[in-house]
Amino acid sequence: MPSAAILEKKKQLVSELTEKLKEACAGVIVQYEGISVEDDTKLRRELREAGVEYRVIKNTYLRFALEGAGITGLDDVLEGTTAIATSKDDEIAAARVLCKYAETSDTFKVKAGFSEGKALTAETVTEMSKVPGKETLYAMLAGELSQCIAGLARALNAVAEQKGADAPAEA
Repeated sequence: MPSAAILEKKKQLVSELTEKLKEACAGVIVQYEGISVEDDTKLRRELREAGVEYRVIKNTYLRFALEGAGITGLDDVLEGTTAIATSKDDEIAAARVLCKYAETSDTFKVKAGFSEGKALTAETVTEMSKVPGKETLYAMLAGELSQCIAGLARALNAVAEQKGADAPAEA
């Protein structure tokens, strides 16, 4: 049986992970097997730049943390080598980076994920990764709105010109 100090350290680790999961808007669980040190370093750098926290974790600790955060439905993927990536701000940042890497690897696989406290399948995470980022979506929305406003301005201008041509001439 582990000593009280070791047990307390494990509880603290689970508690910290639980808080990170509660704060995260989304996360992705991966099987990180077969990744070289060089590739792992590149992947971690890319995740950091995207504002994603990534860590290798024991399945038991992650199981307890997920339970503590109220995220259910992921116990069946907690086998083998496991790492988790979480993001506080961008729902798809972790999915985008990890799915891109998983496409180039035979052994590195996306197991599952979660968003807003709900479990997601690996297929759903992969589909999420294909959605453009927030900045791109904002730019697309701004472009659509400006087109609508320009169309309204042209229509109002045409109405004004038509009313001006129909008005009687003043002497």
